[in-house]
Amino acid sequence: MTTRSLIRVLAVDDSAVVRQVMAGILNEREGFSTETAPDPLIAQEKIRKRRPDVIVLDLEMPRMDGMSFLRQLMRHSPLPVIICSGLAGSGTAAALKALQEGAVSVIAKPNVGVREFLQETAIQLADEVRAAAASRRDPAHAPPLNSASPRSQLSVGGRASSSVPSLVVIGASTGGTEAIRQILSAMPPGCPPIVITQHMPAGFTAAFAAHLDVDCAIEVREAQHGDAITRGRALIAPGNFHLQVERDGRGGMRAAVASGPLVSRHRPSVDVLMQSAALHVGVNALGVLLTGMGRDGVDGLLAMHATGARTIAQDEASCVVYGMPKEAVAAGAVDEVLPLSRIASRILQQSGRLVTQTWG
Repeated sequence: MTTRSLIRVLAVDDSAVVRQVMAGILNEREGFSTETAPDPLIAQEKIRKRRPDVIVLDLEMPRMDGMSFLRQLMRHSPLPVIICSGLAGSGTAAALKALQEGAVSVIAKPNVGVREFLQETAIQLADEVRAAAASRRDPAHAPPLNSASPRSQLSVGGRASSSVPSLVVIGASTGGTEAIRQILSAMPPGCPPIVITQHMPAGFTAAFAAHLDVDCAIEVREAQHGDAITRGRALIAPGNFHLQVERDGRGGMRAAVASGPLVSRHRPSVDVLMQSAALHVGVNALGVLLTGMGRDGVDGLLAMHATGARTIAQDEASCVVYGMPKEAVAAGAVDEVLPLSRIASRILQQSGRLVTQTWG
C-alpha cells in the first residue's frame, strides 16, 4: 500500500502507555500511519504540519482538556474525531457532550487495565478509525452554492406546495445532537409526528432521547419496532439499527426497526429513513437535513423531493460541519436552506401552526 493511501491517524492522550499501545495496534495493521501527541497544544502543531485523516482523542489532558480541543477543532478545521476516554462510558454526560460537539464515535476506556483493553479491542479500534476516515469528504466534491444567494434563507427549489406535512423526517450527523435539541425543544404538544436518524453509536441513543424527553414539551423516545408514529411524539433511530416508516394498515404509521447492512456507510442511515418516508408518506412529509460529515441523507432527501415533499437543509453558517446539507443542495434535493434558528418555526409554519405563540 502506498503512503498516499494510508489512513493518517493522530492519537492524542497524556498517557505514554496509551499512545504507545494505540500506535502499535494501528501501525501493525496494513493501511494505517499513526502519530501521537501528549496534549492538544502539541496536537495543534502536528495538525498544522501534517493534517491527519482521523484523530483519536482523550478527554482528560493537561494544558487543554479534550472537550475544549474538540470544540475548537470542529469550529475551525473539522476532522473526524473518535473519543477514547475513561470519562466517556455509554450514555454518560461526557459521551453525549462529545457527540454533540461533533465526535463521530466514542470508545469508553477503563481506568485500569488500559493496555489490555486496547489490545483486546484492537479490531474495534481499527474498524472505528476506518469508518471515521471513510466519512471524510473532499470539500471540493460538491460545487459551492451560488455566492450571490443569502445564506440566512435561500429558496433553492422554487416550488410551491399546499400540502400540510403529516410527518417530519430529520437526518443529522456530526454536531446534530445539539441541532436536534434546539428543534425539538421548540415543538409544542400536538406538533406533527417526527422521526429522526442521528448517527450515534449503540448504547447512546436511549440516553440521548431520555435527556430530550425531559427538556422538551413533546414526548421523545428511542424508537422500538412497532411504535406508533403520532402527533406530539419524536422517535429517534436506535444506534446500530435502521429506522423506517411504514403504514400500520389502519390509516396510521408505525416505526420499523431492524438491523441490516450499512447504507451510505452508516447504520442507522438517514437515506433508509427518508426513502421509506418517500415511499409511504410522499408529498405529505417534510424532510430536514442537518449538520453532518459525508453525504448520508442526500439520496433519501432527493427521493422525498421527487414525490413533492418539502425539503429543508441547514445553512453553512449554523452547521458544525457543512457536509450533508451542502451535498443535498448540490444534488438538487433541497427547497430551502435555513439557519438552525429558523428551522423549527418553518416546520410549524408548514404544519399550519402559529409560530408566534409561546409554548411551555
